[in-house]
Amino acid sequence: MLRFIPNFITLLNLLFGCIAVVFAIQGNLPLAAGFVILGIFFDFFDGLAARALGIQSELGKQLDSLADVVTSGLVPGIIMMQLIHMACLESTPSNLWEGSSVNLTTDAFLPLLGLLITLGSAYRLAKFNIDERQTNTFIGLPTPANALWVISLPLILIYQPSDLAFDILLNPVVLIALTFLSTFLLNAPLKLFSLKFKTRSFKANSERYVFLIVSIALLIAFWFVAIPLIILLYLILSLISNKRERA
Repeated sequence: MLRFIPNFITLLNLLFGCIAVVFAIQGNLPLAAGFVILGIFFDFFDGLAARALGIQSELGKQLDSLADVVTSGLVPGIIMMQLIHMACLESTPSNLWEGSSVNLTTDAFLPLLGLLITLGSAYRLAKFNIDERQTNTFIGLPTPANALWVISLPLILIYQPSDLAFDILLNPVVLIALTFLSTFLLNAPLKLFSLKFKTRSFKANSERYVFLIVSIALLIAFWFVAIPLIILLYLILSLISNKRERA
């Protein structure tokens, strides 16, 4: 029975991802984002449970990636598709709460570019499963991190509205550029640190401690706006760490 606990947690990730897909297709992006966050929460704890119980398995590894394809791959792609759709129609952010789904029988196919995020996520997860280098570090932006910054966009528009946010995040050119950037970062040959602590030493984990402390401060100060800033911080600290290792 204990052996199934990590896989059960992974299936919860998949379940919440599937629910998020339904809301994202309906155009209810806040609820879709909420269920993605729940899914990522369980995605974090399934690995912890497997290590704590000493029952890591190849089945669990494959199941985890399949769940992530939905929660951290398909849903962000649909959300970006909906945002591009709204931007092309010059809609208002209220539609993100009321629900305004894409109708491909009448709308242009440009919003489908958002699904590049889904393709990039699936490719990244497949590479991760066969890449023996990604044990204590990542090569390319992890799919949960990528999903978090994508789902933050509608949350910023709804809960922290401003003219600047509308001008940037409801601009189809900006959204398409962000889609290509997201797809690139998922599969870029960038070595990024993980949050696995082998020791409590500050010197050995300086970038992790700095990242966590600054991230908490950013979240308190800026709420949802902090999420893209945290991802940027993660990339910058990883680059600094890589440069220090080469020195």
